[in-house]
This record gives sequence, C-alpha cells and structure tokens, in this order.
Amino acid sequence: MTEERLQKQLEFIVEIDKLKRIHRQTYVISDKTNENDAEHSWHLALMAFLLGEYSNESDLDVTRVMKMVLAHDLVEIDAGDTFCYDYEAAKGKREREVAAADRIFTMLPSDQGRELRDLWDEFEEGATPEARFAAALDRLQPLLLNFNTHGASWKKHGVKRHAVIERNKNIATGSKELWKFALWLIDESVRRGYLQDE
Repeated sequence: MTEERLQKQLEFIVEIDKLKRIHRQTYVISDKTNENDAEHSWHLALMAFLLGEYSNESDLDVTRVMKMVLAHDLVEIDAGDTFCYDYEAAKGKREREVAAADRIFTMLPSDQGRELRDLWDEFEEGATPEARFAAALDRLQPLLLNFNTHGASWKKHGVKRHAVIERNKNIATGSKELWKFALWLIDESVRRGYLQDE
C-alpha cells in the first residue's frame, strides 16, 4: 500500500459522507423524516443479503448485488436525487449522473474506481441477473416504506396506483416472487386508503 493510494481512498471515504445529506422523497418508518441516500443504500444491501433467495436466478452473486446497491446512488452526491414520479425533473438525469460518475469514481485508485464504475454501469444497464435483482430491491424498498408510513410520500405527491404499477413492474425481471408481494402491497395500500386507485 502506498501513501498516495491510502490518501485517495480516505479522500473518497470523506467525499461519500455527503450521501447522508441527499434526501429522498420517501420517509423512514420510525419518525417520518425523509430518508437519506446513505440510509437507502444500507437498507438495500441488507435486503440483498436477506432476500437473495427470491431472485429469478438460482446462482445469483449476492455479494455483487450488495456492492452494486451500495455504489448505485453515489452519483447523487453531485446529481441529486430525482423523485421517480417527477417526470419533468427526470429530464437530463442520465447526463447529470454520468458526469457525476466520471468525477466521483475517478477519485479512487484506478482499480477500485474502475470496479465501482463497472458496478454502477452494470446497474444502469440492467442486463445481468445481479443488476436486475438490485433494481428490484431498489423499487421494493420505497414500497415498503410507503406502506409502513400509511402512504405518506404517495399522499404528499398525489401519486396514484397506475403510476406505482408502471414504476415498479420491472421488479418481476429480478424476482417474480417479490413482484407478487409488491402487487399485494400496492393493492392492500389502495384498500387501506394509503394510495389512490385513480
């Protein structure tokens, strides 16, 4: 280990602390404060560990999924979080995130920077079983938070069932089992008045 390598690693570690200040539109269950990106990423990593058995693929590399979900939102340090139901704000999102990836991942020593960038690209492309499962978790987690906060974010933004279905239907490409559960969660949310049907 060289002093320069360690310095780059530590500078990156300090930089990614900024993820804690990027707030999402979903609320944490315990006190209904806005969840931050670091909390979201940690939650997804644990979900990957716990729910990997529900992947459509029997030989899923769960460790790779965990790394992927820990890396996928780091670009939001620069690009910010784009609320998934805000279609106007989504314009230019890809360009903002690529520019952020170009800056953030190159802070690291080249081998580690390349590994994280490859994981981020893999998640974005969604072509591997690991990326599809990571994306399924990324969509399921906000559903769980919305259900357990009685639809707090959905109600605040006037989100309706059809938009939630459209946003989350790709869960099935990573896990048919988790998509069945997600559909139940959505319909039960409508039944309980957490989510408007139309």
